[in-house]
Amino acid sequence: MSSHQTGSSVDDIVSVALSEAEFENLSRLVYERFGIYLPPEKRTMVTVRLQKVLRRMGMTSFRQYYEYIVKSSSNEPLIEFANHITTNHTFFFREKDHFDYLIKRVLPEMTAPLKRRQDYDFRMWCAGCSSGEEAYMLAMLMMEFFGAEYSMWKAGVLATDISEKALAVADGGDYVEERIALLPEEYKRKYFQALPDKIWRVKPFLKQDVVFRKFNLMNDVFPFKKPFHVIFCRNVMIYFDKPTRNALVQRFYDCLVPGGYLFIGHSETIDRTSSDFRYIIPALYQKPL
Repeated sequence: MSSHQTGSSVDDIVSVALSEAEFENLSRLVYERFGIYLPPEKRTMVTVRLQKVLRRMGMTSFRQYYEYIVKSSSNEPLIEFANHITTNHTFFFREKDHFDYLIKRVLPEMTAPLKRRQDYDFRMWCAGCSSGEEAYMLAMLMMEFFGAEYSMWKAGVLATDISEKALAVADGGDYVEERIALLPEEYKRKYFQALPDKIWRVKPFLKQDVVFRKFNLMNDVFPFKKPFHVIFCRNVMIYFDKPTRNALVQRFYDCLVPGGYLFIGHSETIDRTSSDFRYIIPALYQKPL
């Protein structure tokens, strides 16, 4: 076997150096466009994660890579860079306690007054949906909660992300078995179709109730016509600096109904000195009535 076919090839060992100036250029770019903050100590991490990208593209310097991004007529090279420096590891039922709280407390509390008013419009947003697991999970839980009454409700999920590649995976609805490993067997049978090679496909009736759209959370204005009852934005803000997080949290606050809930990741917090959100349990906040 030749050296380039082995696991310890010369190509895998030789790395391209990332200068301080090149790192600053890339850092500024991803911060200005997506609010992702890369402190100087992340320089080694960025170097390591992008080595294969540069080799695949036949580039010999990060300057070439930077120029490729800024000269592109598409946002995708920059989004791909952002995806490489963030960790898009997700699966169904990730941080399950949130989903338990949603179905036991939040959905009954939020839908009861709507039902009394015969207002069957319940709005949920999955912001930073990545490859779609969380968005489909939310739709499944609403179907389970409403049961036979689900058809009465306008209760789908809006799911957004900046990455067209991630959204394409989400819209396709095909997942390897390890991604659905934590799902109860009844959910697998009810909401997925088993395909060859241990691939599971989201069934059409579930897929039609999740709308995937490209959206940048750094937009100054969120163009939604109606406020949401629940927003999930988990493990997204860990990549933002404090001013960016605070500004985004305020925009979430503004587009929630009074009493609405914001779910964030367990490694994230909201600065309660700069926000009117009320802390409920770890990583869950409510807009006061």
